[in-house]
This record gives sequence, C-alpha cells and structure tokens, in this order.
Amino acid sequence: MDTYLPQADDHDRSVFRAIADPTRRAILDRLRLGPAPVNELASAFLQSRPAISKHLRVLRELRVVSEQKIGRERLYRLEPAELKDVADWIMPYRDFWQASLGNLKSYLESE
Repeated sequence: MDTYLPQADDHDRSVFRAIADPTRRAILDRLRLGPAPVNELASAFLQSRPAISKHLRVLRELRVVSEQKIGRERLYRLEPAELKDVADWIMPYRDFWQASLGNLKSYLESE
C-alpha cells in the first residue's frame, strides 16, 4: 500500500498555521474590507493592542498582510496573493461538498 505524503514548503505550512488562529482569521476578514490601522483593528477584539500587533507581525512576516507607514500611523492591508495556495488546496473540498449536497438534494426531492 502506498503512503501519500503531501509536499509543502515551510512557507505553506507557516501560512496554514497562521490562519489556524481564529483571531488572525478575523483580522484577515476585516482587512478584506480595506486597509486599517492597528488601533481600529484592535478595537474589534477583547485582546490588547500589543496582542493584536503580534498577530499582525506574524501575518506580515508571511506576507499575508503588508504594512504602510503614513505619518505616525501604520496601515495594514490584505495581500490575497499569499493566500492563493490555501485557496487552491481547499477548492477540491469545496467541490466535493457541493457535489455531495447536490446529490443529497436530488435524493430528497425524489423521495
């Protein structure tokens, strides 16, 4: 029996690890709406501003978000291209579930 061992580079594994954290996913969800400074991002969470800054640093180091300094403020922006590997990986599962739900719907309608 063959064993399937998926190949992923360190960056891919790190991105998956980073988005496994619910706070980081929530930050990414917010940044989908547009750039935001850390104070605005932190105001939406029960965590402290320094804790949110740490989450942003992890995402920035993986290039999932970028940082732009404007005056005294730093704006954070989503960099969706870095999430392409995640989207590519999850797409077959999405297709599987859509097909499964379609089959269930057809079955229920025929009963």
